[in-house]
Amino acid sequence: MQKNYVPYGSDIASGSYACVDCGRAYSGQSKKSMPPCPDFTEASHPLKGWKVLSGQGDAPQDPYPEKKEKPAASAN
Repeated sequence: MQKNYVPYGSDIASGSYACVDCGRAYSGQSKKSMPPCPDFTEASHPLKGWKVLSGQGDAPQDPYPEKKEKPAASAN
């Protein structure tokens, strides 16, 4: 599971998140497509993602948006 960076559009578990660009808080239920930050602009949000504060974040068995292959599992 990814905790430090979850790109917009990722399939996510319920939990709390913070925008990696501006820090805006977001919390909600599981979603098939993580929304962009409500304060998003191309100029102010180059990273286009969220940091997981609580919950499980993005599941490793689900591919990231715009990718066809699954990310490699980390060896924690």
